[in-house]
Amino acid sequence: MAVEKNTAAVTGEAPTIGFIGFGAMAQGIATGMVRHGGVNGSRISAFDIDSTRLAAATEALGAKAATSAAQVVGDCDIVILAVKPNVIAKVVEPIRQALAAAETAVISIVWGWDFEHYERVLATGTHHLSIVPNTPIAAGKGVVVAENTHSLTDAQVKDFHSLFDPIALVESLDTTTLYQAGTVTSCAPAYAAMFIEALSDAAVKHGIPRVAAYRLVSAMVEGTGALQIETGQIPAAMKDTVCSPGGATIKGVEALELRGFRGDVMSAVDAVMGD
Repeated sequence: MAVEKNTAAVTGEAPTIGFIGFGAMAQGIATGMVRHGGVNGSRISAFDIDSTRLAAATEALGAKAATSAAQVVGDCDIVILAVKPNVIAKVVEPIRQALAAAETAVISIVWGWDFEHYERVLATGTHHLSIVPNTPIAAGKGVVVAENTHSLTDAQVKDFHSLFDPIALVESLDTTTLYQAGTVTSCAPAYAAMFIEALSDAAVKHGIPRVAAYRLVSAMVEGTGALQIETGQIPAAMKDTVCSPGGATIKGVEALELRGFRGDVMSAVDAVMGD
């Protein structure tokens, strides 16, 4: 299926999207766009060195499996770089001039590659932005930390937000804090999953069926986060609202405090940061 290039600026149509590298995170973004972001799969093109994985993943989304990175760049308005950090320079070199085309926006999800890193390997004048997404984006509930420093045009920034705002909370931060925040948001889904698993185990221990326990706990976590974002209420105040004097909830809070719950969470982040 053909993916028409660069119609967005001329006709007002949705931009075409290309992925160079189509591993788990790239597939998650594409899945979120198609299932929750209103993007037709036919507007997505992807290339990956694992042709078997690529064929299966693109077929599931109704997207195009490209035969080369150059084909992706030739087909698409927005090119998402999603390869391993240690190969980015090698991947970019053959397509660096094509990526510099005035109408092409380069979005990188490559860990550790910020604006200044790309300025050293991309051709002068390339429009690019570095972001850190997380896995819940596949369900349309992601977080994307975007670098404040970028070289996208105003129209390209608008296209970026039109694609990512429906499937993620997009937060722009300075380069100095981009990867600290990205570490928290990209690693924490694992910690949240562990919390969901533990709380579900407790529910099962007390007689709740396993499937119901997962569903109830996951909805509770999602709802609590949504409430905090909507109201802006600090988490401590949200906790206090649930804790009646002498009630059951405060006893559970005490048990968590005695076992170092907060400190353990902070230590997990410190471990990732290398502190």
